Amino acid sequence: MKVDLPGKQKGAVAIEFAMVFIIFFAVFYGLVSYSVPLLMVQSFHQATAEAVRRSVALDPSIPGYDAALIAQARSTLGEQLTWIPDAFNFNPATDASVTYVGDLLTVRVDYSTDKLRQVIPFLVLPGVGSVPALPASLSAQSSLQF
Repeated sequence: MKVDLPGKQKGAVAIEFAMVFIIFFAVFYGLVSYSVPLLMVQSFHQATAEAVRRSVALDPSIPGYDAALIAQARSTLGEQLTWIPDAFNFNPATDASVTYVGDLLTVRVDYSTDKLRQVIPFLVLPGVGSVPALPASLSAQSSLQF
């Protein structure tokens, strides 16, 4: 009968910890790296919808209605997205557009994911590719026919 001595198992705990830590870190990194872009897309959808909603409240009989409608939508969009930190380089003037053509108000946000690379480090894993795997831009759009 063979008896295992405790001294012969010193490295087993370190190896087990390393394997569990790698799995834990991969799950944690995936959670964090995908939650930020998903939060931003959800915020873009909410902000564009709110910009269109608030624009409906304008009186169509006011002089310069078209310009006022666009200004109201831009202002609301900017207010809704003020929470985004400066490190993300989000600029409502360049990353968002508001158009009013043929009684159709369209508010759109197109945020390049290249700007996210400055904040979230993207990992390139062999066989998997870039993590997080994101499209070229995060987009949201809301429209309303008047």
